[in-house]
Amino acid sequence: MAKQTGLWSVDGRLAQISAGGDQLETLNATVDFERFGPILERAAGSPRSLKGGRPSLDAVLKFRILVLQSLHDLSLDATERMVRDRLSWMRFCGLGIADTVPDAHTL
Repeated sequence: MAKQTGLWSVDGRLAQISAGGDQLETLNATVDFERFGPILERAAGSPRSLKGGRPSLDAVLKFRILVLQSLHDLSLDATERMVRDRLSWMRFCGLGIADTVPDAHTL
């Protein structure tokens, strides 16, 4: 017997988004964003000291969020809200439903 997709099934929802032709999924399959990691980390400068403070965010995650902001001509605040709200944007950023989304001030 096939498992029925529940109303709150994240995998089921993402499958429906993919079936509809998710442009972000296509972009993610086309561009190897991880290749930009070393370049972005060098451009960001030296990491904070290990003595304390908030751990730095992954440079590629920030880059992906800025790509979304640029593609949709949004403010950082609006981009943060959209990443929190849209499953396809979370998937593009490599975030799960329970992961923390960086706030606009961090970006």
